[in-house]
Amino acid sequence: MVAADEVLEHRAIRAYLMRLIGAEGMDLIERFPEEGEHSDEELAEKTGINLNSVRHTLYTLYEKRLAEYRRIKNAETGWLTYLWRLRLDQMDDVLYEDMSRVLERLEARERYEEENDFYICKHCGIIFTFNDAFSRDFECPHCDEKMDHFDNELLLKALKTRVAAMRATLGMG
Repeated sequence: MVAADEVLEHRAIRAYLMRLIGAEGMDLIERFPEEGEHSDEELAEKTGINLNSVRHTLYTLYEKRLAEYRRIKNAETGWLTYLWRLRLDQMDDVLYEDMSRVLERLEARERYEEENDFYICKHCGIIFTFNDAFSRDFECPHCDEKMDHFDNELLLKALKTRVAAMRATLGMG
């Protein structure tokens, strides 16, 4: 197992987790006991964090495979207890998968920007593809103003730069 403080010393990982689980979730990770498995009630009691926040954080981390649980059933009452542990050693894989999904979306947007010609209504600020503009006789459907050609080269250049940087980060050349 990787210690939480070791993972959390990386700024990028802290920022990722902060967006994922928020300040209370970060507080839970920072105060999560290093050894053993712990129930959500036990974690709420030990950390002073609201039980619902603890549960929300644990399930969010579980969805990303950054936490896991073992379920036990009380033979007398039939109640189920979930014993949790952090799996921050999975962080590299989780980040790689998330970055790969973002890269796919950026590459799709890059293709869209490359394959289309755009027109804009300077009055409304709405951008149309050539086909949409053509079907409207190059007049804005909202204000009837004439559309002008929109140069997307700056956006396309930014997308290409970002895609190249992400591909390099992910080791895709």
